[in-house]
Order: sequence, then structure tokens, then C-alpha cells
Amino acid sequence: MKLLLPDIVENQLKRELRAAGRREIGGVLLGELVGPGVFRVAEITVQRTGGTSSTFVRIPRLHAEAIRAFFQRTGHRYERFNYLGEWHSHPSYPTRPSGSDLRAMEEILCNAAMAVNFAVLSIVKIPTAASFEISSYAFVPGTRYAEIATISDQTPKREPDWRSAGRAPLDRMEIRRW
Repeated sequence: MKLLLPDIVENQLKRELRAAGRREIGGVLLGELVGPGVFRVAEITVQRTGGTSSTFVRIPRLHAEAIRAFFQRTGHRYERFNYLGEWHSHPSYPTRPSGSDLRAMEEILCNAAMAVNFAVLSIVKIPTAASFEISSYAFVPGTRYAEIATISDQTPKREPDWRSAGRAPLDRMEIRRW
């Protein structure tokens, strides 16, 4: 599995991390399946509350409307556009899952209302003023989590896509399963 991180999303993360300083923040990763096992982060939500210098507590209701709006904009084409997982910062610690991170991801996988067959956790930080660090992990029920590649997706400016057009494109072949 690979996670593509577009420059616009990376820049948004950097701005949010700088604003949060030493306090942990987080949110949801919403994305697009672009190839077998390859997902592009299309949008993130940002939760600025619930974090301290050493913990972050996810508050799902704060993200519900953004997730609904994402599904509406993408035409409810869940096979291609869907919830990918969670992200949060570790401004003072390594970008590895803590015990509470592992428990939170297990809760997501076991939550029947979420109906996910995998979830990604991306942990981010700005170790120095000029750098950005991200580590991503895939969680699948019944298996041990694994680190996955997170690849910068510095794509050149293209024609307006589904995010700016307000609807999902219909000209690309859909892949039926994630």
C-alpha cells in the first residue's frame, strides 16, 4: 500500500502544525483510490481541540459534516473516494504510533458503524523550521500494523479537478474494490 500526499495537503498540514506549536492536533484523511493499493489524500479535516503537548483525543462528531460533504462532492462513489484513516501530530515525540494511537486505531477497525476494512494512521511533525516529517501506517483487522510509503505528490497544475469543479469526474475507469 502507498499513500500519495499532494503538495496542497502537505502545505495545509505545515500551516496547521505551525499554528498549533507544541500542542497535538489531528483529523481525518479522505482520499481517492488511484491504482491497486495506491491512495491519494484528497482532503483532510483539522481538529484543533482535544490535544495537549503529549496527547490527542479524537472527537468524531467534529469531522462528520466534512466527511458527508466529501461524499456528496464525489458523487457517493465509495469504491473510488472514501475515508482513508486518521492523522495527528507528535510535535514532541517520534512519528511512531503510541499505545493510545494503537488502541484508537483498533477501535476504528472494530466499529461496525465505520464499516472499514483498513485504516491509515499518518503521524506528522515539523522537527525544524524548514522540514516536515510524516510516517504512515496501515491497520487491517486481524493483522499487525505496518508502515507504508508516503510519497510526495508534487503534480504540476492541471485542468480543474473534481475538488474545484464540485463533482467527481466520470471519464476515468472505476476500480470496484479497495
